Amino acid sequence: MAASCGVTFVDVLKALERISPFIHKTPIFTSEQANRKCGRQLFFKCENFQKSGSFKARGALNAVLKCQQVKPNVNGVVTHSSGNHGQALAWAAQRANLPCCVVVPQMAPDVKKNAIRGYGAELLECGPKPSDRNEACDKVQDDRNFELIPPYDHVDVIAGQGTIAVELLEQVPFLDAILVPISGGGMSSGICIAAKTIKPDIKIFIVAPKGKRLEECLRTGKRPWEGPPQYLDTIADGIRLQQTGYITTPILMELAEKDVFEMSDEEIIEGMKFSFERMKLVIETAAGASVAAAFSDRLRKMDPDLKNVGVILCGGNLDIENLPF
Repeated sequence: MAASCGVTFVDVLKALERISPFIHKTPIFTSEQANRKCGRQLFFKCENFQKSGSFKARGALNAVLKCQQVKPNVNGVVTHSSGNHGQALAWAAQRANLPCCVVVPQMAPDVKKNAIRGYGAELLECGPKPSDRNEACDKVQDDRNFELIPPYDHVDVIAGQGTIAVELLEQVPFLDAILVPISGGGMSSGICIAAKTIKPDIKIFIVAPKGKRLEECLRTGKRPWEGPPQYLDTIADGIRLQQTGYITTPILMELAEKDVFEMSDEEIIEGMKFSFERMKLVIETAAGASVAAAFSDRLRKMDPDLKNVGVILCGGNLDIENLPF
């Protein structure tokens, strides 16, 4: 399965070979209480146990290692991130012995900023708008000749994130569907490419905060967003970006299901609480959205033949001093 961006399943397999010595093959958790609550069999892919605390380690490391192969004399890497991708790139650059600069909006959680610094990266704070991030990154690129590794709209990042689906379908080959939280779409598009190649009839459902307008996008085949990127009003800081990427969106249009699960803050909190209390899993708000989708009326009313559902717990990086509940 290849999407119009040129990312293929072979790219995903090469990414897995490249990064597997350095990342965790994250476990699958199950819960009888969750199954009863959902009315289906749920299989939770625990990327909250991944290096750097989220799935982002996969795409960041693949992009860094591939960059070093292509450009052995690269000066360093730079990115912009609300937190998880920044942590992941800082970790990946540290492994590759490369300088790293991460541009982070001032309102990003301190726990994520501290983690980025903890991996040895330089942290630059910027203003609240997505355009502020881009301007700061451009300056670092110009001044230092660093390679930009963006959070999602990058073929090597997408291929790295697709390795989640390869692992998941090795661990649970009989899955009928996967619920995937989304920001810019790097993980969801990578999972689409890999999962639909391995099992063409599997359904990939996207999970987002309210106001994303992604279902409109997938049903019309057109980007509904105008002007510069905006942030959604949601507690899920890792998936606040409204627009998906210019590389990722066509992949989602082609391969993802048209039904998009948009979850409220209250539903996200309930998903987090269930994970904490019943499964003893610490997850961040974006992962709470996936749990909420699994328990939603919308999924309950879907085809009963979707009996086995994978749920991506995308990360566990949250500020325990400022929980949303």
